[in-house]
Amino acid sequence: MHSSTALFSPFSLSSTPQTLSRAFSHAPKPKQLRMEPLRAAPSQSNKEAKLWGGRFEESVTEAVESFTESISFDKLLSKYDIMGSKAHAQMLAHQRLISVKEKDEIVKGLEDIERRIASGEFQWRTDREDVHMNIEAALIDMIGEPAKKLHTARSRNDQVLTDFRLWCRDAIDGIIGSMKRLQLSMVTLALKNEGLIVPGYTHLQRAQPVLLQHLLLAYVEQIDRDIGRLVDCRARMNFCPLGACALAGTGLPIDRFMTSETLGFTAPLRNSIDAVSDRDFVMEFLSANAITAVHLSRLGEEWVLWASEEFGFITPSDSVSTGSSIMPQKKNPDPMELVRGKSARVIGDLVTLLTLCKGLPHAYNRDLQEDKEPVFDSVKTILGMLEVSAEFALNITFNQDRIQKALPAGHLDATTLADYLVNKVKTCYS
Repeated sequence: MHSSTALFSPFSLSSTPQTLSRAFSHAPKPKQLRMEPLRAAPSQSNKEAKLWGGRFEESVTEAVESFTESISFDKLLSKYDIMGSKAHAQMLAHQRLISVKEKDEIVKGLEDIERRIASGEFQWRTDREDVHMNIEAALIDMIGEPAKKLHTARSRNDQVLTDFRLWCRDAIDGIIGSMKRLQLSMVTLALKNEGLIVPGYTHLQRAQPVLLQHLLLAYVEQIDRDIGRLVDCRARMNFCPLGACALAGTGLPIDRFMTSETLGFTAPLRNSIDAVSDRDFVMEFLSANAITAVHLSRLGEEWVLWASEEFGFITPSDSVSTGSSIMPQKKNPDPMELVRGKSARVIGDLVTLLTLCKGLPHAYNRDLQEDKEPVFDSVKTILGMLEVSAEFALNITFNQDRIQKALPAGHLDATTLADYLVNKVKTCYS
């Protein structure tokens, strides 16, 4: 039998410099890394000209192009980019900045691109940087000169904010729907166990008896406030940045109220610098998600404890449990453990965004390209947490015998008895 020290040889406490030297002499040599020099990008004549490339004589290197692209994640905004572009084209035609014929060609082309994206036929290109330039360049390839007029009185700065606000608006609606489904699951669980008394806890010590419905409906109330925060956030978010352009608006006779109304916004944002530079609407959104994640994490913790042998108050069904690869007796409430764990991601997404924005001068800075991935991750994660929590609630059984046996311990009626004695004394002296 090997000793525990020998298992870690030659790094045991008894190792000498000589044994360590011999051990390392037999160790495989690390592979030498070959540092390839960065290759210059092909000449401008061999590459597609950038939308912004008018004054530039050289292309960016492949490293810069790869580092600065955002199409790998912002293509999620494609539906909203097309929606905003159609509204913008309609406004340009209404203001006679483009012809009606050009507007119709643009709208038809955008609808064709939207169909190709939905079917998976659209080719996303890294050299076109982002979702806006991919769609606009594809439109130019399709219809030619009229597509180049789509960028009239618009910058990518106000364009991306329009897309992002539209995306967040729909994301909020989806999260609220999932929250209501969780509330319904909790109410269903409460009705299914009507009249069941469980120990109520403070400091994780048995405190007073409470109805199970009382406890479950506490989470319903918390989720209700979470819904309220998102409703408020959505109302503040629902203002249109289109027309702010890069930061100072445009001298062309556009109608910002028309595009705002077409896209379902409350009104245009009043200050163009504010419109393109602030991300408080997503900070508020991720803050609301983080609070929801904390509520769900607390629910997860409670149910993980109650499913343990030490409590034994609930038994999850096999459909929402997992096992162990080495311990056949195990039945783990893994979904709720991951709800508890994934709350860290949602909180981290908020911290990422706050840190990203904390030192930025007005107006737009390229740092803000990094605002989207934390938002996409937060939304995806919170939707998953809500869905699995609702699923778990519908697939657990409360062990009434075990709960009944737990009630006598801990003097749960002590407060009730004290209240009774106080009232009895008052009655005697009245």
